[in-house]
Amino acid sequence: MAYPRLVLQLLCSLLVFLACAEALKFDIQAYSKGDKKGERCIRNFVGKDTLVVVTATVGGHKGDGMKVDMHIKDAVGNEYGRPKDVVGEKRMAFTSHADASFDVCFTNEFTGSKSVKDANRHIELDIDIGADAKDWSAVQATEKLKPVETELRRIEEMVAEIVSEMDYLRQREQKLRDTNESTNNRVKWFAFGTMGMLVSLGAWQIVYLRAYFRSKHLI
Repeated sequence: MAYPRLVLQLLCSLLVFLACAEALKFDIQAYSKGDKKGERCIRNFVGKDTLVVVTATVGGHKGDGMKVDMHIKDAVGNEYGRPKDVVGEKRMAFTSHADASFDVCFTNEFTGSKSVKDANRHIELDIDIGADAKDWSAVQATEKLKPVETELRRIEEMVAEIVSEMDYLRQREQKLRDTNESTNNRVKWFAFGTMGMLVSLGAWQIVYLRAYFRSKHLI
């Protein structure tokens, strides 16, 4: 019985390790308004109808000559928020509308006419997706679960997400395989058609030249 229990513990530890992700930390320099090179975007992928919580902690203070704006959007055109002049902690939660990658973009613009010393803002960004985005403390209090039960519920949802992701990848692989086979079939028939056209053209040229030389009494 000790061996299966050890395997289960290792599996749980691996899932917890995969679930843990440190926040991204970076500095964004201030640029004049309309300068697109000052935009910094962080991209991630999310499945449809998945809960996402974006937590951004922006340094600085209002009135320091800079303004940091956020923009959350996905690759298919859906927008999930445009908070302006973000200072301190800003948390946004949304449910994805499609299987697509989404971007969390930041811009830092000058707002004053005078020069600003050390014109950059420090940003810490944390993105939680799926089971990691849930407030498990609230779930534990609402359903009156023990800490171990709450952790097992979280691991169960993480496993379900992994299974769903694997199924999605399997479907994508099947679609790509079907596309590849269809393309190969079309290329094969295109090659046959090209060869047939060349053979027909060669035969027509031979017949035409024989008729031409006969009309000139050369053969």
